[in-house]
Amino acid sequence: MCAQPHRVVVLGAGLVGSRIAIDLAADPQFLVTAVDRDAHALARLSAADLGIDLVTADLSNAAEVRALAGRHELVVSAVPGFLGYATLKTVIEAGRSVVDIAFFPEDPFPLDDLAQQHGVVAIVDCWVAPGMSNILVGHVDEHLDETTRVAVHVGGLPVVRRWPFEYKAVFSPIDVIEEYTRPARYVENGRLVVRPALSDPELLEFPGIGTLESFNSDGLRTLARTIDCPDMKEKTLRYPGHIEKMAVLRETGFFGKDEIDVGGVRVRPIDVTAKLLFADWALEPGEADLTVMQVLVEGRVDGAPVRHTYDLLDTYDAATGAHSMARTTGYTATMALRAVVAGHYDRVGVSPPEYLGRSTSCVEFILAGLEERGVTYRLTVS
Repeated sequence: MCAQPHRVVVLGAGLVGSRIAIDLAADPQFLVTAVDRDAHALARLSAADLGIDLVTADLSNAAEVRALAGRHELVVSAVPGFLGYATLKTVIEAGRSVVDIAFFPEDPFPLDDLAQQHGVVAIVDCWVAPGMSNILVGHVDEHLDETTRVAVHVGGLPVVRRWPFEYKAVFSPIDVIEEYTRPARYVENGRLVVRPALSDPELLEFPGIGTLESFNSDGLRTLARTIDCPDMKEKTLRYPGHIEKMAVLRETGFFGKDEIDVGGVRVRPIDVTAKLLFADWALEPGEADLTVMQVLVEGRVDGAPVRHTYDLLDTYDAATGAHSMARTTGYTATMALRAVVAGHYDRVGVSPPEYLGRSTSCVEFILAGLEERGVTYRLTVS
């Protein structure tokens, strides 16, 4: 007798959320509902003709989120960061297990008791970085006697560089701007250090791409708390020159969140900036992008030094029209959800992705699923 498909709702149908919905809908073990307030976003999924149930709803409304979660077994939250924490809390209160990719600034661990009370598996920060980077760090850390250094470098970029920003985004421009404004936390000499975003620029070489610049961003996230390592840092990658442009915008107030008066109208500078930048940063249909990431973990086994390096270089999939950042982010979330359904991961409570990394079967399951979808992490051990 065949098992009934699992009913899953995807909250947010942007370029990443829609890719999540498409990937799950192609799997007969799921019946998928996609929710967004933007009719154009839902229209893209309608055109995919995969039998996805489409719902127009305001996801800033807790009552609507609670009702939607209650009608489904599983939830994927792909809402913008400013809605992320409240949405996650509402889903947990509805008693539904959830995989969350929202880049929210709040600490997720205060929701752990709530998730345990409701018997919910809540996997947070589950995209490419944070997300897959955390899974790999947690996996290597589990197999080392001592972890001495973690370094993550990651960026999503257009293949063709166009002036002035030489950058494109597949998710909310507000969340991208957070990378340029939110203070960056990292661990140095065993101490938590907070530095401004865009600080400590470096030029790095990546095979197949060339020179990229890196800067501090708040991507280390939960690793600073969950991994016992004296030196850990995560940095974002862009084409050279991007840092200076973003620093100018930030320092002149274009990313400001306090309202100002413009001709008698109260506006937040960041809302105007995001509106303008989104037009420039939006990927056109068929426009190729790439995702580059390197996750380096150093430590000791039986007293001998060892280094694990995972490299990812992923590009736009012309056959499916799927942008690379949407694939590398979205498929991490869908494989994490499948790991829960398959029983590879069942810890009740709030779980950052590195907790999944502690299970070898879970990591192997996720990596195999990503490779089936054309996203391949190359491991070098030295």
